Amino acid sequence: MSSRPHYEQMLRGAELRVTRPRLAVLDAVHQHPHSDTDSILSAVRVALPEVSHQAVYDGLNALTEAGLVRRIQPRGTVARYESRVGDNHHHVVCRVCGAIADVDCAVGHAPCLNASDDNGFHIDEAEVIYWGTCSDCSTARI
Repeated sequence: MSSRPHYEQMLRGAELRVTRPRLAVLDAVHQHPHSDTDSILSAVRVALPEVSHQAVYDGLNALTEAGLVRRIQPRGTVARYESRVGDNHHHVVCRVCGAIADVDCAVGHAPCLNASDDNGFHIDEAEVIYWGTCSDCSTARI
C-alpha cells in the first residue's frame, strides 16, 4: 500500500477503526479511480489474498458514508468508486468502452450550474454526467 500512514490518519480522522481491509480498500480506490467493486476486490486481494467480498463491500460502504470515497453510478452502469471527494466535480463517460474521467466544474463556483427553478431549495451541489466517445474509441472507429 502506498501511503499507509496517511490512510491511517484519514480513517482516524473520520472516526473509523483502522483495519487492514479498510486500508487496502482505501489504497485500491486511490490507485484505481472510477473502479467497480470487482476491480477493487481484485486490487485488494493483491495485498490481502484472504479478504472476503463482504469485507470489501463493508469497507466501501464505511468509507463512502465517512466521505473518504465517493460512489458514482452513471446510468446503465455498475457503481464505481473514486477518492476525489470534497469538490463538486463531474464525469464524462464513454458510450463505447465505459471509460470514466473527471471533469472540473462546468461554470464558476459550486454548484456549477444554476437551476432554472430551484423550487425553494438552497442548492449546494450539482451532479452532471457528460456522455460521449473517448479518444481511443473515436480513433478505433476511423
